[in-house]
Amino acid sequence: MLWHLRFSFKANDLNVHNSAFPPGWTIIIESQEDVDDELAVDGQTSRDAPRTTHTRRFRNPTLHGDNLFISSISNPSNTDFKPATSPTRQIAMMLWATLWWYFHQPKPNPYITTKGLNDHIPEDGRPKGDWRINIKREGIFKGRHLLPKLERMGIITSEDSSVGESVDERNGEGWMKMFTSQRGFWLIDPRIFLFTLSPTMHSPYPGASPYPSRPGSPNREGFALAKPDMPGEMPQGLMTPQAQSPGGPFASGSHLPTYYPPPPTIFTFTNNIRHPIRQKPPAQGETFYTRYIPSLGQFLSFRVASLLHKSPTHHGPVSDSTPSFLPPGSGVTQGSLPSIANMSINPNDTDLLHKWMNDPRVDALFGMAGPRSVQENMLRDALNTKHSFPVIGCWDGKPFGYFELYWVKEDRLGRYLSSHDYGNWDRGFHALVGEQEFRGPHRVKVWMSALVHYCWLADPRTERVMLEPRNNNTKFIEYLQDVGFYKEREIAFPHKQAALMKIRREGWEAPVL
Repeated sequence: MLWHLRFSFKANDLNVHNSAFPPGWTIIIESQEDVDDELAVDGQTSRDAPRTTHTRRFRNPTLHGDNLFISSISNPSNTDFKPATSPTRQIAMMLWATLWWYFHQPKPNPYITTKGLNDHIPEDGRPKGDWRINIKREGIFKGRHLLPKLERMGIITSEDSSVGESVDERNGEGWMKMFTSQRGFWLIDPRIFLFTLSPTMHSPYPGASPYPSRPGSPNREGFALAKPDMPGEMPQGLMTPQAQSPGGPFASGSHLPTYYPPPPTIFTFTNNIRHPIRQKPPAQGETFYTRYIPSLGQFLSFRVASLLHKSPTHHGPVSDSTPSFLPPGSGVTQGSLPSIANMSINPNDTDLLHKWMNDPRVDALFGMAGPRSVQENMLRDALNTKHSFPVIGCWDGKPFGYFELYWVKEDRLGRYLSSHDYGNWDRGFHALVGEQEFRGPHRVKVWMSALVHYCWLADPRTERVMLEPRNNNTKFIEYLQDVGFYKEREIAFPHKQAALMKIRREGWEAPVL
């Protein structure tokens, strides 16, 4: 009897005969359970004893027992798009999108129960395990070099790091127990995998991105994917810290991935502080992080603050509010249709800061109230600071708050810490929510975890993110603790007594969804 479950991932343009890539791929997913958590050997429990397992139909994720592989791929017509230059990249993108769906499913119970060892202990006192899904060497993954390439890309891994003694690559020795963990998935930059196919000369999609912006939950009938937002752009809704401005520095005319590794470390001195030369931040108005938040039904994005006299136009996705069908070759895209997000009717960033900083609630914490010139000068200084940059947070393109992302070593905070308290690449941020409608515990936890997420993705050498809120800002400190921060100690600044809050990459699991 077959217990696996087949899911089909496909585009929602089924009423268009020339559907944009990817029209679909099929995965097989199943769950395995241990009959006994441990077997008794000579009266003793042994974790190395052979386990008895049975396979069942996948219903909800398990902590370690789910197995997945891609069984088939449906490519677009060669009359519309050229074949992928790198089939491995294409498969990696499909696996990444599948894992994106999987790790948005209900999280399994993290506590591990071992019969005869800890089953008498209250559940919350038992050890926790990392949520992972096993990648089986079946279907598409049977290719001799495919799993090794995916492992080098970082999308799959194995606890067996040995070379292995077999000289026959075809038997797959050493590649039978591959997996992806939830933590590992969220810590890898998706730009490694997301790219577009090149349209043919007579394609009805001459500039269209073959990627939709947001996946939903698949079912056995199909997997609905939203349409692209701007012609020629990569998707912003899945979750990617990439520029959204048309023609920006990360636009890819070659249709290849736009991920670039961090530059080599070269040191310099600023104010007698030895630190790495920092890579330039994104440009004014440029969106550098976008992610769909299922629990709120909205897109969260962060862009660099701007001195423009009008609000920067939002080019990224917004929650569904536009027609679902657009005829092929019409030249009309979802992103080009009028909406509140992409019409420049919002106040410019200086006006926003003037409004927010003069709110008594915000002024009590930031102390930057005053005429518009005060906030304009503050923004100018922030844009000219070498170790930090100013950020505007948006929900569906509507600004809601102001943030400053900084490198700890050169920041004022670094002068109050000893050298073992931080590394060369550790970061911190300041934050305020200016719009009343976007306040609330859950939204705070979402954008907090998203900023931390960006710090991890922006540079894999970042090991800690820090904040130093005033020690009597108890509600904010509790929110930080809810998303994984811990209070290390207090610091006496000239203007405040601060709680030093830290979160480590090693202890972080996933952004709040």
